[in-house]
Amino acid sequence: MTRAIITVVGKDTVGIIAKVCTYLADNNINILDISQTIVQGFFNMMMIVDLSACEKTFDSVSADLNDLGGELGVTIKCQLEDIFDKMHRI
Repeated sequence: MTRAIITVVGKDTVGIIAKVCTYLADNNINILDISQTIVQGFFNMMMIVDLSACEKTFDSVSADLNDLGGELGVTIKCQLEDIFDKMHRI
């Protein structure tokens, strides 16, 4: 299984979750876990996803999500789980 961490941060607007999840579904990317909060108008979402069935490269998915974030006015970052773990190890 190829797992990645996707984070979405920015001002809350209608449709952020729907558009991100639609992109993932359209590319056979399965959501394994998801958490989202809104604090004083700021949206924050973290997802753990499985990229195993996706036909696109990780770099392509990451670039697509970055572009989608630009369209939505939020920042979307995608990192492979093992790199994320190593970056956040104390």
